[in-house]
Amino acid sequence: MSNYSGFSNEVLTRSREGFLRATYLVIGLVVIYLIVLGAGWLPSANVDHSEDHETAEVSETADHVAVEPGLEESGEAHGPEEGRYVPPVPAVIPFALLLLAIALLPLIPATSHWWEHNSSRFLVAMVLASITLFYYGFMHPGGLDNHFTHQVDSTSGLETVFVVFSNAIFGEFIPFIVLLFSLYVISGGINLRGDLPAHPRVNATFIALGTILASFIGTTGSAMVFIRPLLTTNRERKYRVHTVVFFIFMACNCGGLLLPVGDPPLFLGYLRGVPFTWTLQLWPYWLAVNTLLLLIYYIWDRILYSREEIQDIVIDEAHVEPLRLTGKKNIPLIIGVVLSVAFIVPGKPFPLLGFETPRFMSEMVMMLLVITSLLLTSTEVRLRNRFDFHAILEVAALFSGIFICMQVPIEILHIKGSSLGLDDPVHFFWFTGILSSFLDNAPTYVVFFETAAALPEQVGNLVSLGGARYIAENYLVPISLGAVFMGANTYIGNGPNFMVKSIAESSGVKMPSFFGYMVYSTLILIPVFVGVSFFL
Repeated sequence: MSNYSGFSNEVLTRSREGFLRATYLVIGLVVIYLIVLGAGWLPSANVDHSEDHETAEVSETADHVAVEPGLEESGEAHGPEEGRYVPPVPAVIPFALLLLAIALLPLIPATSHWWEHNSSRFLVAMVLASITLFYYGFMHPGGLDNHFTHQVDSTSGLETVFVVFSNAIFGEFIPFIVLLFSLYVISGGINLRGDLPAHPRVNATFIALGTILASFIGTTGSAMVFIRPLLTTNRERKYRVHTVVFFIFMACNCGGLLLPVGDPPLFLGYLRGVPFTWTLQLWPYWLAVNTLLLLIYYIWDRILYSREEIQDIVIDEAHVEPLRLTGKKNIPLIIGVVLSVAFIVPGKPFPLLGFETPRFMSEMVMMLLVITSLLLTSTEVRLRNRFDFHAILEVAALFSGIFICMQVPIEILHIKGSSLGLDDPVHFFWFTGILSSFLDNAPTYVVFFETAAALPEQVGNLVSLGGARYIAENYLVPISLGAVFMGANTYIGNGPNFMVKSIAESSGVKMPSFFGYMVYSTLILIPVFVGVSFFL
């Protein structure tokens, strides 16, 4: 027996129970946080906001660069003489193996099915993370940046393990996954459905809207809202692959450049001190790249539309259903997530109330918004989105290991980044971009971010990262552009890419293979990115 919405009572009951269990779990996490906060067990929000993340101006001459006080010796300040030890290169192997596993195991027939299970991903991540923690506990001499105190801890053994674990999980992973989880769950409660005539201008409008909203609800959220009505609109057409490919290019990647909530790499930069609104100044690149891609798509789609069979066009014109947006209650909740990231900052006055904001308060506000979304959104809306928690659990399983394993390369780059020979914005753009194409773009961003921040001479405008750390804008701009834009080069460059591919294939679109997709990106994106290089 089916209910009025077309879903069986059994499916609805099972789904409601699942969402209710998720609600109870999130409520439990909030209660635990309140208990920990009340007991005073949270680390102090010892964050230096004296510069308030303002951009510092520096002047340069032919032979000398004038920088902020203390920066002239930044190349030495992170040296072993200050109690820090450079990890050996082999200690990076777990990090490299984890990234290779993410890239290769889904493609190897013997492991592809096994890798589909999040338990398998988590197992690989934890084994490699444990090797990294073992190194810090038994092989690292001591001395490590504590991200909570902004000081070098002269620790060793298990104390060092705790500092590494605290930096990775409490300092980075929890804020990262809570933001993604919040945007994923709340946007999963917004359903846009309908079937418009699949004219080139209609398709271009769908892609443009997804691209614009990607910076504000995240590339994952934008993909979830727009891909299904786009596929429904084009289901009568024969030529559909190019539409999905351009949607991945723009809504899943290039569109998420304007705010830290737009794409995971930018949020990791925000966690490292980049001001929340700094990315807005990248709008000329955002506008130029996305406008050019949209123009290419429109011309391409017009050509292919003229080649469609007449009967398919007639059927498409006959089956029209106006767009209908349900789950609108979630829109203000997404706005709440963005505002909580921007204004609820540890160590600063809590908005309107004035008390000093404790750590993880922003994350708890986001969790409350998630609870509200789960309670207010009907099960039917999420079922229409085919919403489940698998995709976000995949991200959590992998990144719990990535954040631990990448502490080694980050530590090396803190100390040795200035000696790598990267001193040109174009170098940073292409090195970050190429690695972001074949590895996940979030950890790749971090690696080159730390490399740039470690350079002893910072030329031009400096962005304050809090404390005594700065990064030059002429390096931060190409790193941000490379990570966000070139995550579109392959299916594995950014999380939503594979998600959209899977949804399209389940809707009957025969998507290109891994290398087939790269033919599209090589012919379309690479020339565009070459053009970007001339303006860095």
